[in-house]
Amino acid sequence: MSGAIDACSILFMPDLDQQLDDAWILGRRGPKNDVDPNVPYAHLVEKEFSPRGVCEDVATIFLTNRECPYRCLMCDLWKNTTDTRVAVGQIPRQIRYALDRLPATRHIKLYNSGNFFDPNAIPPEDDTEIAEFVADVETIVVESHPNMIGRRCYAFNDITEPDVHVAMGLETVHPEVLSKLNKRMTLDDFGRAVAKLRERNMQARAFILLRPPFLTEDEGVSWAKKSVDFAFDVGVECCAVIPTRGGNGAIEALQRSGQFATPAPESLEEVLRHGLSLNQGRVFADLWDLQYLQHGTAKQRQRYDRLIRMNLTQRIVDTNEHEPSGT
Repeated sequence: MSGAIDACSILFMPDLDQQLDDAWILGRRGPKNDVDPNVPYAHLVEKEFSPRGVCEDVATIFLTNRECPYRCLMCDLWKNTTDTRVAVGQIPRQIRYALDRLPATRHIKLYNSGNFFDPNAIPPEDDTEIAEFVADVETIVVESHPNMIGRRCYAFNDITEPDVHVAMGLETVHPEVLSKLNKRMTLDDFGRAVAKLRERNMQARAFILLRPPFLTEDEGVSWAKKSVDFAFDVGVECCAVIPTRGGNGAIEALQRSGQFATPAPESLEEVLRHGLSLNQGRVFADLWDLQYLQHGTAKQRQRYDRLIRMNLTQRIVDTNEHEPSGT
């Protein structure tokens, strides 16, 4: 298959022997942000090319709940989490709060900085009410660690009217780097999780990191492409390519030691073009940290416009095509 891993091409770096466990990661964290368990820490509507093949509004609600038990090396989502389990009823209250303030959409993402099916994050007693809130939409996207795909996930799908999509972090198919991300997951784990979802007519999304720690720029691009290939080969419907960023303390420590550098925008564009060229599913470039390009040089603005257009049309845009990103 196109996503097969060439073991001979793996770069074994001495730094990969370093033990980057929970204690190491937690020891480099800063403080959390103050959050209210009765309101989501953010909510917004964005355009996205939908499974229906058109560009539509998607409402994203960033739920406030207990921190994920997996302390992944690159994660900064813990900043907006609680230290204790939220009370039964608080998650539906958060969803109602956001929906009352957002326009109606066909698609909703319920992102919770970790695992939707973690009973210590989203109380199972709230599942029925959550399903009622989203009954009128076409798709709902939740996020989970592959190892938490199980009975609760299937039960939630059974009581939910819209199509359920589960976004999972594949991160990278580089086996040595994946093992150092403290994710406690193998590629087989990810493949099995996707297969379980597909068996129950659920769709899977994959989060893929562009240039995680321990890789050069060229290696970061190459392994991101291989990760997209692998994701589609195992049955993922949609890939989101995320430039690895700092902000959690651990990544800054690796950057100071020369084991990490922020990937270049041109690398993100190259990986997006590769993913779209496969014609196997939707591929998005995460532009969360690249808005500065709008105020940069003409070349930077043009690249940002192309990335937006490719995200919203799911077609490769020629470098000579220029159009304002607001259209």
